Amino acid sequence: MPHILHLDASARPGLAGKDLHGSHSRHLSQHFVAQWLARRPQDSLSYRDIGQNPPPFIDHDWIAAAFTAEPQREPWMRDTLAESDRLIDELIAADVLAIGAPLYNFSMPAALKAWIDQIVRTDRTVAFDASKPLDPYVPLLADRPRHAVILSARGGVGFDAGGAMAHMNHLESSLITALGFIGITRVHQIAIEGQEVGGELLATSVAQALSRVDALVVELQRALQTERTAQPA
Repeated sequence: MPHILHLDASARPGLAGKDLHGSHSRHLSQHFVAQWLARRPQDSLSYRDIGQNPPPFIDHDWIAAAFTAEPQREPWMRDTLAESDRLIDELIAADVLAIGAPLYNFSMPAALKAWIDQIVRTDRTVAFDASKPLDPYVPLLADRPRHAVILSARGGVGFDAGGAMAHMNHLESSLITALGFIGITRVHQIAIEGQEVGGELLATSVAQALSRVDALVVELQRALQTERTAQPA
């Protein structure tokens, strides 16, 4: 059965349309999960609210531990990497990664960047092949099909590809780069725009995004079924 890892990165704990100052990205991500499980209640789910419980930033000790070969690690090094190991294990177990992520100052929230820094790690999610100096990085999560769904919300408008503000949007591109680096290349994007504008523009954007989520759930469930059938026994 497919397993979903659901992350929310918004600093807002509530849901737009339900709570005062609620989060539109949480609204989208929770709608995605609800629709998925409504159609496939037998599938499993893990949830991590990194917006309210951010992963630790990497520091000198983390770097020293991560770049020490596992057999040579001292106990303090294993303790330092324990949270990273938990986050990576969650990701490896997932077939679908659903990320609710608002656009903050043209990029991702700091909590989400902290998560990225914890899960992009040598010998866990990416390997280094010194025999190929021009292309030494080997993504370790390309072992089976995994999908990532970026469910975003933006205060302004025109941040989609081809829009007037697209050149200032570094959220999706950064996530796609980091996830692709470790082997997750099937990435889907849906966003709400116009939160700062409000009114009919925002309402239309929300309705369109929710409709796209519904369609994407159907598409991904079919794709996963096809991909699993095609995998060798």
